[in-house]
Amino acid sequence: MPQTIAFTKGHGTGNDFVIVPDPDGTLDLSDDQVAVLCDRRFGIGGDGILRVVRASAIDEGRELLAASTPSSGTVEWFMDYRNADGSKAEMCGNGVRVFVRYLVDVGWADLDGAPLNVGTRAGVKTVTRSDRGYEVDLGPFVVDDSGVLVRTRGGGAPRPGVGIDVGNPHVVVALPDDAELEGLDLAAQPLLQPEPPHGANVEFVVPSDPLVHEGVGSIRMRVFERGVGETLSCGTGVAAAALAVRHWAGPAAPDHWVVEVPGGTLGVRMPEVDGERHVLLSGPATLVYTGEVTLA
Repeated sequence: MPQTIAFTKGHGTGNDFVIVPDPDGTLDLSDDQVAVLCDRRFGIGGDGILRVVRASAIDEGRELLAASTPSSGTVEWFMDYRNADGSKAEMCGNGVRVFVRYLVDVGWADLDGAPLNVGTRAGVKTVTRSDRGYEVDLGPFVVDDSGVLVRTRGGGAPRPGVGIDVGNPHVVVALPDDAELEGLDLAAQPLLQPEPPHGANVEFVVPSDPLVHEGVGSIRMRVFERGVGETLSCGTGVAAAALAVRHWAGPAAPDHWVVEVPGGTLGVRMPEVDGERHVLLSGPATLVYTGEVTLA
């Protein structure tokens, strides 16, 4: 029997998602169903699916609950994020803001006076309100400077990249100017040598001139997301790009950054939290429309 489900369409700086409420975890979407829902010609269209499910109703959420401590806070909701091809992903920085915006709008959570914890495959992420909309603490990060070569279609010789892990894997490549950034052919997936075991999102960045103004760094970026393709924005990719440029710039580099992507502008900061450096991402979250769709 065909099944009709409710959905909401949302986006964060153009990185768009089909939000599917499934609080009790009764919906089992196949990879093919996810791919059709995300198809921009035959489905609703989106860079991924955000299934809204209680942490107690999904295996990964129950694992988080079992490992939680009183100091880590409560986790009621789990963001089951799937890429547009149906594959599971660890995290999505734009997606988690849109996820929280949905929870607040439908009355399943609030941000009045307290942060909200969201379960993800990359652990628990804490979201608060900010001047830009919502800010998510992506947690600690890892910089891997061992070297990856990145080749794009028609881009000539491969370029070196730096690996950045912010709960999901990224490779960031520096470009000299806006002309090269705008001329990239990202219709095809960039080739990585060596290829990371689970693939990686690839960000291409150009520093602003000047790089730092009044203590805030500024860069532009384009991104190819694994399992999706080029997107207008990638939240974790924005964080990774800022971290990479900060790493290249050296110890005097600032801890506050503004990153321009084709879909808008996001903020990144790197404060010390409990003696460990974290990366936080801030930006808007927009809900566009709601509807119902019948699954094939």
